[in-house]
Amino acid sequence: MKLDDSRRSDNVEDDRGGGGGGGRTGAGIGIGTIVVVVIGYFMGVSPSTLLGLLSNGGSQGVTTSAPAIPVTGTSTDPQVDFVRAVLGETEDVWGAYFKSMGKVYTPPKLAMFTGRVSSACGMASTASGPFYCPGDQHVYIDLNFYQQLATEFGAPGDFARAYVIAHEVGHHVQNLLGISDSADREEQRDTKVAANKVSVRLELQADCFAGVWAIQANNARKILEPGDLESGLKAASSVGDDTLQKREQGSVVPDSFTHGSSEQRVRWFRRGFDTGKIDNCDTFSAGASL
Repeated sequence: MKLDDSRRSDNVEDDRGGGGGGGRTGAGIGIGTIVVVVIGYFMGVSPSTLLGLLSNGGSQGVTTSAPAIPVTGTSTDPQVDFVRAVLGETEDVWGAYFKSMGKVYTPPKLAMFTGRVSSACGMASTASGPFYCPGDQHVYIDLNFYQQLATEFGAPGDFARAYVIAHEVGHHVQNLLGISDSADREEQRDTKVAANKVSVRLELQADCFAGVWAIQANNARKILEPGDLESGLKAASSVGDDTLQKREQGSVVPDSFTHGSSEQRVRWFRRGFDTGKIDNCDTFSAGASL
């Protein structure tokens, strides 16, 4: 990826070394018990489902003593610089896109952490993988995940890493547009199997939004290089529910899918990339086959 000319976002926070840092609490969401989220981005609970699980907690929020440190200026850490550049690209693309719809885009914060971190969605560990929490509008990522993505999931490359951020920012876009709330209400009414299907549609739409971001950013600033798209598609494929279930348990249980199959994730990301419009990302009206 060519990010030398990309604007670096100032909405990145460094929670590394904070020992669970941040001290954030969610508005309207009581968390009486620290919740350890052991399944996240690639195997996990959707943001709306997570909020539903936490809504039955007590009234006391999770607090910690170490505040996150905003990252500004010029970073000497290439990984941090990369994250800031990609987040800046998402801000520019979605800011312009929302403006074209007559709306205002409020960008999320991105918190880098190591080991564990507290959020408005509870306490999460590195095992959670990257995730988005609607309660505090933060994307959370342990940068060590990128090494895991390359070595264990076979998806190296800059654009694979950018896809991870773009997917989580896609959940933020859903949150701003009210899609997440609507999905959450539907999940709460449904059986577990039906709720999983809603979660899959939410996740595939976030993949599609990531594709929309990628083509819009490339059209504006030519950030993609040969092989980048293939790198992103490889990442999308590597975190499909069927691929992960085969790897972890040797069998596939479609009714337990929460993110979609590898084929679906690739297809919806590609759909967003090929069309460049979120109107073409309506997974909720796509029918049973998705």
